Amino acid sequence: MTSPIAVFDLGKTNSKLFVIADDGVVIDETRTRPVWRDDGDIRVLDDAALFDWMKRELARAVEAHGVTRMMFSGHGCTFALVAGERLVHPIIDYEQEPPADIAERIDAMAPDFYETFSPALPLGFNYGRHLLWLDARDPSLIGKTQAILPYPQFWTWKFSGRALSEVSYLGCHSHLWAPLKDDFSSLVDRRGWRPKMPAFAKAGDEVGHYPLTLSDGRTTDVAVHNGVHDSNSALYYYRSLGFGDFTLISTGTWVIIFNPSSPLDRLDPGRDMLANVTVDHMPVATIRFMGGREYDVASHGWVKPVSIDALKAVIDRQAFALPSFAAGGPMQGHDGRFIGPAVDGEERAAAALLYISLMTDLSLDLIGSQNALVIDGGLVKTGLYAPLLTALRPGQTIHTSSNPEGSALGAAALVFDAIGKSPFANDCAIAEPATIAGLDDYRHAWRQMVEEMQDDNGRKERRA
Repeated sequence: MTSPIAVFDLGKTNSKLFVIADDGVVIDETRTRPVWRDDGDIRVLDDAALFDWMKRELARAVEAHGVTRMMFSGHGCTFALVAGERLVHPIIDYEQEPPADIAERIDAMAPDFYETFSPALPLGFNYGRHLLWLDARDPSLIGKTQAILPYPQFWTWKFSGRALSEVSYLGCHSHLWAPLKDDFSSLVDRRGWRPKMPAFAKAGDEVGHYPLTLSDGRTTDVAVHNGVHDSNSALYYYRSLGFGDFTLISTGTWVIIFNPSSPLDRLDPGRDMLANVTVDHMPVATIRFMGGREYDVASHGWVKPVSIDALKAVIDRQAFALPSFAAGGPMQGHDGRFIGPAVDGEERAAAALLYISLMTDLSLDLIGSQNALVIDGGLVKTGLYAPLLTALRPGQTIHTSSNPEGSALGAAALVFDAIGKSPFANDCAIAEPATIAGLDDYRHAWRQMVEEMQDDNGRKERRA
């Protein structure tokens, strides 16, 4: 029998610990909200508070469940600069824009899209952009840095003491990786950063141990495994269940859509299309938008279920939410808004859910998805997201997992794979379509409006 594994699934909004037994069952979970605080003119992570929480919860999991291994799955767009045993600079929040004069200067340094498959994006959505920003703020900073660590590898380092790199995170629209060369990008070499990039370890490899003192005074070592990018972890999980030709819709703060069957030359950098890189170094065509964040903003923070009746009312009244309620995504350059009759409460949430479903549908068309779909993550919990998408895309079979924490389960699957185990069984269900009169006409009207918005964007760019 294998002891349970502790997986820290570290999201931007929520960070979670899952304890996963040797039969693949989640037997315990806890969560916290990371604290992002102001540090002068920049917003940074309170890493000490998060580390304290992680240590406490790990100790509890060891005592309660006999955990002997730990693993990390981390949200994208984030990095750490370290030297010795300390951070050289606090970890910065990717949702902040550099000053305009600096942004103009650093954006000119970005590699060509067809080298890195990282589109030009605002804020720190390409974390190489924020790395350039910190370098512009303090040109001595990187010189004092011994290692530039992707976010999951920061936590691998905190618990194991080993500074490492990992390809799925570096290949996640960072400007730092050239997928077709399977090597660092020209930006890394132009800036002299290659010596700051630690040696690679595969996601899930055992890389060290964390000594832990328990409440009764006993000491034990917990094996530390190299972390992984969260959405790539979910992709690995569903592949490990036997899915072959499929499109993954990974949902959380972001809706990230991977279609391994799409050729890379289909990617349009102006629509937040990019190549991610799997844990096995393979580029994968991807499109994304900030769906979880947009739903929260557009719905005014609605957390209750949305009923079919509320969806029907919104469709009957022809109330629409139009993009975009957050930065990035395939409809950039527009501010999210509602048109038609005013909606509030559950009906506003219903309009927001329809919007997220229609944005997903649009994104699937843009990425050329015609194969089976697998939906993972937080939006599964809304109840009607999968049935709505099934109704919108009748030609594709849609699968959902009864435990929609694919990033955490994928991280555990990587550890189990490293120790020669394969405990997970495919428990995905096929979603049934929602039956809502007028949905097709509503979709057509919404798509016509967003296509006109996109045409307006093109006209403005041509005039500029």
